[in-house]
Amino acid sequence: MEEKKIVRNQIRQKLHSMPKSSYEKRSSLIAQNVRNLKEWEEAKLIAITISNFPEVDTRRLIENAWVDGKRVAVPKCEPKSKTMHFRKLESFEQLERVFFGLWEPILDKTELVEDTDIDLMFVPGLAFNRKGYRLGFGGGYYDRYLSKYSGITVSLAFSDQLLDNIPVESHDLPVDKIITPNEVIVCEH
Repeated sequence: MEEKKIVRNQIRQKLHSMPKSSYEKRSSLIAQNVRNLKEWEEAKLIAITISNFPEVDTRRLIENAWVDGKRVAVPKCEPKSKTMHFRKLESFEQLERVFFGLWEPILDKTELVEDTDIDLMFVPGLAFNRKGYRLGFGGGYYDRYLSKYSGITVSLAFSDQLLDNIPVESHDLPVDKIITPNEVIVCEH
């Protein structure tokens, strides 16, 4: 869909122009807002991606999770089938760089996590509206995964990533909350 491609490029340009100091400060505020969530407090196992700049920094959240006694799972994508599963992460040493510069778990150093064990899922995206719909990175991995996931979903976003209108298709599934540096948006869908 051409409209999605245009929006993705616009958001990427905005994010890449953000000064590093602003990026770090905003990511820190988002991490603080996450730690104040009831859902964070109650979660025993969180599922989260390993971010690359200029996505909201997730490494700090992962470290917070370990400090708070939570288990962490990160996605492993299967490009041939366009599916993914999650694997338990106990150290950043258990990661490797794969296609598109993404960080993923090393299979023989991590163990599989059952979908039903995930209490809180952090869903990545490039752009969001206040109803919780997101524009992802274009691979469709999360859309397919979320169609069978019934737990709590949260996205992390800088204010620049919130748009009034984003292209939404029938298979798109909204998240429950969006956490920004300034607010926690409860999405009504």
